[in-house]
Amino acid sequence: MKKILASLFITILLVYSRVGVTQWWSSNIDLNVNKDISTFVAETKELRPQVLQLAFKAYNCALRKGIKDDKQILTIIDYSLPSSVKRLWVLDLKNKAVLFNTLVAHGIMTGNKGGKAIHFSDQPHSLESSIGLFVTEGTYRGHDGYSLKIRGLEKGFNDKAEQRHIIIHGAWYVSKNIIKRYGRIGRSWGCPALDEQVAKPIIDTIKDNTILFAYFPNPKWLAKSTFLHCPNLKSDRGNNKVQR
Repeated sequence: MKKILASLFITILLVYSRVGVTQWWSSNIDLNVNKDISTFVAETKELRPQVLQLAFKAYNCALRKGIKDDKQILTIIDYSLPSSVKRLWVLDLKNKAVLFNTLVAHGIMTGNKGGKAIHFSDQPHSLESSIGLFVTEGTYRGHDGYSLKIRGLEKGFNDKAEQRHIIIHGAWYVSKNIIKRYGRIGRSWGCPALDEQVAKPIIDTIKDNTILFAYFPNPKWLAKSTFLHCPNLKSDRGNNKVQR
């Protein structure tokens, strides 16, 4: 009986320790990242503090929910900006550095109002982009060349990403030359397609369990996202509304 009780006590300690470490890690990342929000903004031209704050909020919530991110890399896409602007950022949270800032395409049926996206969907065959929080998976070579699989974490907003074959890949229609000719980049079938010149290094940096936050001021998503309204997350305060 004593051996059983001792074993049970050790098990409880181990479980408690793991929970405690997870909570401390999430809280620690939360505090450090929000403290240095101005550092990231200072290194970028278009990344707005309000969008960055929402991305950090979702990121920290993901950690609390058990999503692994050993690399401490966060990718942010702001689809409310026109496609002629470098609206994708890859942030190194540990070293507080902006690793990449580049062009990214949205879906052909997501619309094109002055180069801006208009609406989003997670429905198969919609050819529209999806918003919300994603986690990256593995790479492969397919029809679009070197590509990265991503998995949507938000039911009703992006959880059909795998079913829809939404991936990150390079595309010829995403480049400065296309912007010079048409005033905007081309559009994908829903994928966040990148400039071919930077696609591989970005994919290699963010592959294998890093977090991607795709933003657009969609009222329903802002109100219902379980990552923007995380239980017991101290930073989950204030207004989630961000103006375009």
